[in-house]
Amino acid sequence: MHQQHELEDAMRRALQLAGNGPAEGVNPRVGCVILSPAGDILAEGWHRGAGTCHAEVDALAHLDADAARGTTAVVTLEPCNHTGRTGPCALALIEAGVAHVVYAVADPGPHSSGGADRLRAAGVDVTGGVLADEAQAFLADWLVSARLGRPHVTVKWASSLDGRAAAADGSSRWITGPAARQDVHERRAAADAILVGTGTALADDSALTARAADGTLLARQPRPVVVGRRPVPAGAAVHRHPLTPWFLPGHDLTALLHELHGRGIRRVFVEGGPTLASAFVRAGLVDEYLVYLAPTLLGGDRLALGDIGVTGITEQRRLRIGQLLRLGDDLLLVAQPAGAEGPGADQTDHIDQTTRAIPAALNQTN
Repeated sequence: MHQQHELEDAMRRALQLAGNGPAEGVNPRVGCVILSPAGDILAEGWHRGAGTCHAEVDALAHLDADAARGTTAVVTLEPCNHTGRTGPCALALIEAGVAHVVYAVADPGPHSSGGADRLRAAGVDVTGGVLADEAQAFLADWLVSARLGRPHVTVKWASSLDGRAAAADGSSRWITGPAARQDVHERRAAADAILVGTGTALADDSALTARAADGTLLARQPRPVVVGRRPVPAGAAVHRHPLTPWFLPGHDLTALLHELHGRGIRRVFVEGGPTLASAFVRAGLVDEYLVYLAPTLLGGDRLALGDIGVTGITEQRRLRIGQLLRLGDDLLLVAQPAGAEGPGADQTDHIDQTTRAIPAALNQTN
C-alpha cells in the first residue's frame, strides 16, 4: 500500500498533466499517473479534448499488455462510467487489472458519475478525496458547468473606496492603475466569454479584447458577448474583435447562461457595468467576485452595484474572501458567495426566482 505522501505527490503530478489539456470546451482537464507497487511512475496521461482518449486510457496506452496489473492509478477526477465518444474509463481500468484507483474529486455529471462504485464492485480498491481542495480549485469552472448546466460566472468591477464606479459626470477612466488593469486583461484571457450590456458597449465602445501592457493582443481571447436589445453600430470597436461577437437579446439570465453553455462556453467574465452586474448578483448566479479597489474617493450616485434585491440587513449577500492581492496602489478582492460549499454549490437560499430576468434598464447606458 502506498504512503499518503506518495499518493499526494502523484496527484500533484497528475494535476500538472491535466494542465496540458484545453481550458475551453465542455470536457474537463484530467491527468492520470500509473504507479507501480513500489511507487515508481510507470506511465502518465491526460485528456486532450473532446473525442480523444481520456486521461486514464491515455496513460494505459503507454504500457505493454498486462503491465498495469496490480498497479495504482492516480487520477484527478473520478473515472467516468459512461459511453460517449469513448468508452467508460472505469471499465478500462478494470480490464487492465489496476488494483487501486485514487482520485481527487467525484464526478458530478449525472451521466458520467458512478465510476468509483463500478470499480469497487469489480474488486478494485478505491480512495477518493486526495488533494480535493487543489483539484476543486483547478476544476472550478468545469465543476460548476457539470453540476448546474451553465458556465462558471465571474463578476468584476472596479471602484473607489466609497464604492463608486464612476465620477458624477460618468467618467471612469481610470479609477485603477496599470497593474490592476493588466490583471483584468489576463483574467479576461482566461475566460471563454466576456459579457457586457448594450449600454456599456455603446458608452465605452470597448473592443472587449485581452491585451498585454504594450497594447498587443494576448494569445487567447474571450468571445465578446453583448446582452440587450439596443443595436450596436457596425463601426463599434467590438466588431474589430478577433472573434465574431455574439449579440444576445435575452431577458432571462438563466436561459442566457444555458444558451452559452450549449455553445461550449464554460467560463464567463461579466464586465458589463452596474446594471448587468447587479442583475447577476440579484439572481444568485455569481460564482466568483473580482473587486478592484482604488485608494480614491468619488462620492455621488455612480455606484458599482445597484439594486441586488436586499431590502433589509437579514437579506445581505455574505461573501467569503478567498484572496486579497496588492496590485500597485490598488487592491483586488477575490470572493465567493459565503453559502457556496464548493465549486458549483447552488446558492438557492439566496435566489429569488422572480429576479432572474434582465431588467429593461440594461439597454440604458450603465
